Amino acid sequence: MLGAQLIDGKAIAADIRRELKEEINQLRKKNVNPGLTVVLVGDDPASQTYVRSKQRACAEVGIRSEVKMLAKDTPQAELIALIGELNRDPQVHGILVQLPLPEHINSDTVLRVIDPLKDVDGFHPVNVGSLWTGLSEQGFVPCTPAGIIELLHRTGIEPTGLNAVVIGRSNIVGKPMAALLLQSNATVTICHSRTRGLREYCRDADILVVAIGRARFVKGDWIKPGAVVIDVGMNRVDGVLCGDVDESAREVAGHITPVPGGVGPMTIAQLLRNTVIAARRTL
Repeated sequence: MLGAQLIDGKAIAADIRRELKEEINQLRKKNVNPGLTVVLVGDDPASQTYVRSKQRACAEVGIRSEVKMLAKDTPQAELIALIGELNRDPQVHGILVQLPLPEHINSDTVLRVIDPLKDVDGFHPVNVGSLWTGLSEQGFVPCTPAGIIELLHRTGIEPTGLNAVVIGRSNIVGKPMAALLLQSNATVTICHSRTRGLREYCRDADILVVAIGRARFVKGDWIKPGAVVIDVGMNRVDGVLCGDVDESAREVAGHITPVPGGVGPMTIAQLLRNTVIAARRTL
C-alpha cells in the first residue's frame, strides 16, 4: 500500500474563500456589507490566537470584523447586555462568543441569548433543533462538522450507504457531525471514551471522524483498510502539533486529514460562509 491520500483542508478552504469573496462583492452592490462581531472574555492565549486568525480570514474575503474584548472578571449580566446590543445592531450579521468562557459565566445561558439568526457558530438550541429535524438550511450548522462534510464532498467522497463512526459526543463536533452524516445517508455510530470495544467499532468504519481530544489515540491497526479518516484533534506534544489519530493510520487509510492543515482551515472557512449566509438572508 502506498499510503493514504492527504485531504488538503488548506487548499479547499482557499477555494471557499475565493467563492465567498465573489459573493460578498455581489452583496455589496446591494448595499449589504457582511459583518461579524467576536466577543472575547478574558486573556486566554489560545482563544486570542483563534480570534486573530478569524480576523485575518475576514479581512481576506472582505467581511467587516470587530472584536469586543472584555475582562476575565466581567459579570455575566454585562456580557448578556452586550450580546443584546449586538442582536439589535443591523450592521452585525454574525455574533460569535469565543469559548471557553471564564468559570463564573454559564456558557449555555450566554449562547441562548444570541439571536438564532446571527448565531453563526450554530450553537443556539433553535439551530440545533433545525439541524436534527433536517431543516439546517433554515438555520446555521456548527462550523467544524459543516467543514468536514464540505471536505468529503469536495474530495469526491459520497457518504451514502457507508458506515460512519464518530468518536466524540460534544455539542460542538460529535453530535452535529453525526446529524450531518445521517443527512448524507450514512449509517452512523457515535462512540466516546466509555464505549466498550471501541477498536472494533473503528475497524468497521468506512468513514471515521475522531474528535476525542487525546493525542494520537487512534492507532493504525484500528483503521479499516482504505477508510476515510477525519482527524479533528489539535494537541501539542513536546512542542509539536498532532491530532487524535496516530501517524501509523496513514499506512492503512485511503484518505486522511493532516494535522495541522486538515479540518482547522475548514472550520474558519465555514464561519465565513455562515456570516455571508446571515448577511444574504437580510435581503
